[in-house]
Amino acid sequence: MTSKPPTRERILDAATDMFGVRGVDAVSLDMIAADVGVAKQTLLYWFPSKDDLVQAVLVEAASELTIATEAAIRATGDDPLDRIEAVVRAVFRPAVRRPALLGLIREVSRLSPAVGERFHAELRPLVDRAVGYLQKEMDRGRIRQADPRLIAALCYATVTGIATEPELLRSVGWQPTTADLRRLRSELLAFLRAALAPAPRR
Repeated sequence: MTSKPPTRERILDAATDMFGVRGVDAVSLDMIAADVGVAKQTLLYWFPSKDDLVQAVLVEAASELTIATEAAIRATGDDPLDRIEAVVRAVFRPAVRRPALLGLIREVSRLSPAVGERFHAELRPLVDRAVGYLQKEMDRGRIRQADPRLIAALCYATVTGIATEPELLRSVGWQPTTADLRRLRSELLAFLRAALAPAPRR
């Protein structure tokens, strides 16, 4: 017989899906407690307020993203374009597996600055590391010279755009399905490879 995950983990899991699908404002602690099958007081034992739960959900999402990205880097060879592709795939993989995470990204822009800042603070070391890596490879001539922060911002904007601009994307024929997420990922990877490949030596 398989035992249930710990209560805190089940609360975070349910809150991630419900916040991502319905939006933070539309989901109450009572709804989350009912979905998990625990009393509201049990939920409040782990998360004394809704803001505490929202922050915990965002920190967990950022932590999962960091772990997945670092694992992708370790599993890839030394070629910088291969590494960039591995990181992009690692970022998209959770979204393909669990579309509610895209909704969660959308919600970050709607939360109070203090809550949103905690999420960005969790991701900042990962972003700074990516920018440093891009700059190092540009200095070595292994990828084309560009503004590494803009490259990182373009990748981030692509992922967040999927979450925040679904109607705009639908107007060009894109649908938030697994197949279309993979297609968009492939287009982004092709764009990055073409944009960052070093110019041939003369």
